[in-house]
Amino acid sequence: MGDTDGSSSAARGAREEEENARHEGFFGRIIGALSPAEADEEEADDTSAGAGDSARNLPLGMGNLRRMRVEDVMIPKVEVVAVPEDITLPDLVEVFRESGNTRLPVFRDTLDTPVGLVHLKDFALKHGFNGESPDFFLGDLVRPLIYAPPSMPIGVLLQKMQSDRMHMALVIDEYGGVDGLVTLEDLVEQVIGEIEDEHDLEEGALWAQESSGAWLVEARAPLDEFEEASGLRLITEDAEEEEIDTLGGLVFLEAGRVPARGEVIEHPSGAEFEVVDAEPRRIKRLRVRMTGQAGE
Repeated sequence: MGDTDGSSSAARGAREEEENARHEGFFGRIIGALSPAEADEEEADDTSAGAGDSARNLPLGMGNLRRMRVEDVMIPKVEVVAVPEDITLPDLVEVFRESGNTRLPVFRDTLDTPVGLVHLKDFALKHGFNGESPDFFLGDLVRPLIYAPPSMPIGVLLQKMQSDRMHMALVIDEYGGVDGLVTLEDLVEQVIGEIEDEHDLEEGALWAQESSGAWLVEARAPLDEFEEASGLRLITEDAEEEEIDTLGGLVFLEAGRVPARGEVIEHPSGAEFEVVDAEPRRIKRLRVRMTGQAGE
């Protein structure tokens, strides 16, 4: 009788565990793989036999949840696209269009005084994108934000984002100022790799022409080869003197610095280089629009 009761209890326990696993979701399973005790262990403890076995059973990149900090993955403050609380409706529409973002931090006076975020869906449902709305006030659309210190492990922030159902966090320094911004996608990519979107090229491709006629180009693309493919003449005398070989190098030369994401650099030929993706120290991807002489 005791054996029968024990078997029934074990069966019920197995079913409950299976049901819990089904409902806890992807992010819950990621966080659950790192127990609090494991997260507090020193790196030296990971060399033990038990820890080594656990690490081998984790998906590739899972250890980043414990090793990496928010400051390692955040978008720097200078690259954060945000809007003031008193922005007008046409200006907000323009920021959404130019940035391509669906969520924008909202601030009062300066970015160091954030009040929350505005979601494109909320704005579009209430005001649309055409005409004027006499009762428009951005403060009515503001949602709360998560605030995180730079030293927080990304696994902790990922868990908080999941529990609070938020996709964006501002990184706050010890003095209460804004250091940068991090999104849910930034965190997940540290575990499963880069998530491709409409700004990503096919594997191995250095450029592709978009339906609008513009070119989406990797910054490392050879300048002479892109010239031949696009029909543009981009190599200037300065570029020849500096021995610039890549499109990113040309844009750096024209700007005199590493431009930020979303910035547009004009070329003497009439072409425009929009920085689609960049890091503080390098340009990664560009959109080349052919206007004026370049279009001809």
